[in-house]
Amino acid sequence: MKSVIVKFREYLKQASSTEQEVIQYLLENPKEVAEMSIRELSKRTFASPSTITRLCRKAGFEQYKEFQKCLLYENAIRKEAIDELNCEIQKDDSSERLVEKIIYKSIASLEDTKSLVDIEVLEQSVDLLYKAEKIVFFGMGASLLVAKDAYLKFLRVNKTCMVNEEFHTQLVLAKNMTKKDVAVIVSYSGMTKEVMECATILKNAQVPIIAITSFHESPLSRLADYCLYVTATEFNFQTGKLGSRLSQLVVIDMLYVSYVQKDYERCMGSLKNTYIEKKERKDTREGDE
Repeated sequence: MKSVIVKFREYLKQASSTEQEVIQYLLENPKEVAEMSIRELSKRTFASPSTITRLCRKAGFEQYKEFQKCLLYENAIRKEAIDELNCEIQKDDSSERLVEKIIYKSIASLEDTKSLVDIEVLEQSVDLLYKAEKIVFFGMGASLLVAKDAYLKFLRVNKTCMVNEEFHTQLVLAKNMTKKDVAVIVSYSGMTKEVMECATILKNAQVPIIAITSFHESPLSRLADYCLYVTATEFNFQTGKLGSRLSQLVVIDMLYVSYVQKDYERCMGSLKNTYIEKKERKDTREGDE
């Protein structure tokens, strides 16, 4: 079932002023909107029925009735959210309260990301990775940490892969790739200048691109062959994109585990072969006599 709240909330960033009025009304009144006809919603938001229909299609719903059905279902199963103000980190929060809020935000981000997972796109991406001669992971900042995590995972199963934290080296890697390789680009915004420079080079060379990015139209999503969408429920004071990083890591896990399943025997053999036993260190120092 397609998520309504998540998709419309993510699309809000690029919506027109009229569309924003409709989306804001939906986000503030999801239960009421689920019971409204398209004409009633049109009157409440001062938007024409045709505008609302087009907006539904842009968000991935074929028609208004499908949008309504999904919203009704989502309202029925969605847990009551903690009040936004109470969930934000406050200066006088105790350590116990901080733990509760961070865990809640993390769970909310993962639940929202789950609703955006397109199984068909995931399977096509895994098939692409399986057939690739080489995988190169790209990212900047916090997304680079996710790219490195992916690199270490696929390295364990003996898949030829690369990652580099230096931007100019990433450019060289991009320029050396061919259509037989695959680029996995991690960027929540989909607009990072350095990432887009690499993505443009890759696209011009016809290198397949898998993007792990947020659910909205962006320069990266337009260039990518496959988009695996994530979302994040962040704190207002911007705690280093905790939610988005966690969601990105989970998508990497989906790709990795699905890849291992596709070539199970060989991958399990590689994992066993590359396992490094952690032996306890004994203190052999002798005391002074």
